[in-house]
Amino acid sequence: MPLSPLPHVRGLVLAAGSGSRMGRPKALLRPVGGGPSLVERAVDVLLRGGCDGVTVVLGAAADEVSAALHDSFQESGPVEGVRCPDWAEGMGASLRAGLLALTPRSDVEAVLISLVDLPDVGPDVVHRVGSGGPQVRRPHGGPGPSAALSAALSRAAYRGFPGHPTLIGRDHWAGVIAVARGDRGARDYFETHEPALVECGDLATGRDVDSPDSARRLGLDASG
Repeated sequence: MPLSPLPHVRGLVLAAGSGSRMGRPKALLRPVGGGPSLVERAVDVLLRGGCDGVTVVLGAAADEVSAALHDSFQESGPVEGVRCPDWAEGMGASLRAGLLALTPRSDVEAVLISLVDLPDVGPDVVHRVGSGGPQVRRPHGGPGPSAALSAALSRAAYRGFPGHPTLIGRDHWAGVIAVARGDRGARDYFETHEPALVECGDLATGRDVDSPDSARRLGLDASG
């Protein structure tokens, strides 16, 4: 059954890294024997999960990643790439670039942020986090699922451990941009603004692909 739309929720894929431990950008990894790259899969998952379009932050191998996206989504309309010139700084720079690019858009009230290397996170996880529940932990006094989307702040959890994707409403963007540095992403902001946890351990593990060995175990071609 198709999942219901998530109006005004834009998917944001952080795909700018060089994959230093992998030896190549993870965004371009494909299954052995061919198939969609991890960046193509990440975008497809967000779209099928209900997101109202997807923005992909590009950095290392930006031209190749952009070409892969164009080949797969050129007719779908709602997919765009944003280049992050200081991508080598880490995830924080990519997150800033994505939020800054979306800030002028009045049609986007929240972003659902995912990483490019989460091979078992599917549309059902995206939809559960994007729709606000079921929440297993809500910050004291924090907004519930019925609160304005622009105030939303939640993230997927797997057996109680926080992971991705993460839902960040527009009200939080300036604060996240101000502190997102290095590879910490939004973690410093979350230390003072506790996100709700949305348990998704029944749907996925949320584990990333972090080495050539893990890529091979998942049937991905890590040969470069």
